[in-house]
Amino acid sequence: MSRTNSPSLPDSPGTQPEGAPHDPEATPHDPHTVAVTGISKSFGAVHALTGVTLDFPPGRVTALMGENGAGKSTLLKILTGVHRPTTGQIRIDGRPVELHSPAQARAAGIRIIPQEPEIIPHLSVAENVYAGSLPRRRGRILDRAELRRRVEADLTRLGFADVLDPWLPGSRLTPAQRQLVEIMRALTGDTPARLIAFDEPTSSLSEHEVDALFALIRRLRGQGIAIVYVSHRMREIFRLADRVAVLRDGGLVDVQPADDTDEGELVRLMVGRDLTGMFVRHRVATDRLVLDVRGVTTDDVQDISLKVHAGEVVGLAGLIGAGRSELALALAGDLPLRDGNVTIDGKALRSGHPGDAIRAGLGLAPEERKAQALFLHRSVRDNTTLVVLDRLRRFRFVRRSAERELAQQYTDRLRVRTPSINHEVRKLSGGNQQKIVLARWLARKPKVLILDEPTRGIDVGAKAEIYRIIADLAKDGVAVLVISSELPELLGLADRVVVMQGGRITGELDHSEADEESILALAMADDLAGSHSGVTS
Repeated sequence: MSRTNSPSLPDSPGTQPEGAPHDPEATPHDPHTVAVTGISKSFGAVHALTGVTLDFPPGRVTALMGENGAGKSTLLKILTGVHRPTTGQIRIDGRPVELHSPAQARAAGIRIIPQEPEIIPHLSVAENVYAGSLPRRRGRILDRAELRRRVEADLTRLGFADVLDPWLPGSRLTPAQRQLVEIMRALTGDTPARLIAFDEPTSSLSEHEVDALFALIRRLRGQGIAIVYVSHRMREIFRLADRVAVLRDGGLVDVQPADDTDEGELVRLMVGRDLTGMFVRHRVATDRLVLDVRGVTTDDVQDISLKVHAGEVVGLAGLIGAGRSELALALAGDLPLRDGNVTIDGKALRSGHPGDAIRAGLGLAPEERKAQALFLHRSVRDNTTLVVLDRLRRFRFVRRSAERELAQQYTDRLRVRTPSINHEVRKLSGGNQQKIVLARWLARKPKVLILDEPTRGIDVGAKAEIYRIIADLAKDGVAVLVISSELPELLGLADRVVVMQGGRITGELDHSEADEESILALAMADDLAGSHSGVTS
């Protein structure tokens, strides 16, 4: 979709508060524009937003960028009626409005596609899409004929008919299909959508699914819908956005056309400093073998053998479904082995015994930190000290002063942004939650640390800090295995890259010879071989 299809909007000088960054396209009083004016939001002594004035022009994609904790989520929650601003206004059709609930925001045409779709597992796709507005006969009985007519019409209209079975239960949906259900919710109903916010929508999607999502967003933009796009992935921003609005510490620092900026400038705006050296590390791998995996086979992976030495960072690459996360869980004892063995410093681990792995010195930061690693309603202290309580006991009792001291030591070391170590982990940003998972294992002083997608869903500043932590671990002699879907990350961090496809290792590349093309060739080896055999047959 060409950007020339987007309407030309006049400047409206004077709408920004004095001292705020000038947005050349700011039109808060345009009759077709949703805008916020002077929005501030405080939670007690914490100022989440301060004096933000920003419009969202119809037919344009506005990328909303900033570090975790910069105020992006708070701004989206104000737009969608979850939070009410402390000061300032939301303006629609040039008039101030108050949105007291998500239902009111939806009625006003404002929708959000959340980062983690809310799917009711025992209901069908159709019932999930129209939950709250299901067609009924005589006020009580579900009108299945009308539901079928409605969902089939909407699936056809949106182009989802070939990829989404309306009668599939929510529990059986893939991550991509869950996203499509949320998109259908946003685009159906009596009130047409005028603004749709996408919050990290590609975190669980394959490259093909990302392409399909972007095609849909461009189609929505062409229909005059304002799009707000939140992502930490720079490539997506420059591929999709018309303009970029950057928040830092709750304030709007700049709004720029996407074509007039670059990655380095956006990073500086977001974090207030230059991060060009964030992959710099001294390679200190030794000859001491720490992690030795031989012939490991489970229900998901076959005949996996790899080695990681002290002070070495080994990257594990592969496409979605290659078996990388399943291998990590097997090495940590969370999945039983059908064959093979795992040793740490020459000591064999028992299959299916996570406690053995922890005691031997292996730590795992899993891909789904909220579901698999954190107790969200417990404190920073509780989550940090979880795996070292045996070392903090005197007789049968945990020494609470020692526990507090240890938790404070590692939250300070990792620069965790939290009001206190007694703060609930669920209230922290994604980047700070990930640091808590790392702090837990650093407190245990591991010999081997497996990091599965360690920077997924976190901002560039937090990424730089996690890269620093990984470099420090390697410098201290820890053997590090990093699983990542971001190839620049693996290329910047790893001494060697091991590539998987279909549950098997298809190749290994030294840092000096690895590049994106060679990694992708190994990750798609079977597919490429199949296509070549098809041509020659």
